[in-house]
Amino acid sequence: MKTENEQLIQLAHTKMPFGKYKNRYLIDLPEFYLIWYKNQGFPKGTLGQQMQLIYEIKLNGLDDLIRNIKQQYKV
Repeated sequence: MKTENEQLIQLAHTKMPFGKYKNRYLIDLPEFYLIWYKNQGFPKGTLGQQMQLIYEIKLNGLDDLIRNIKQQYKV
């Protein structure tokens, strides 16, 4: 099982695997896109959980936290 730190590092480096924003880091997805998923339902599995977490992070203004992690910890 991964630690919270490892999960945040992975989250910071995860890219959208499909759609209009394919290959864009989840933290860089537009807020309206995440809101749409919030209303329609996030994908199943890990990606959906990560997108929901990014939604909450953006909602609380913590984007820079993830961006700093992405810069400090290369995968």
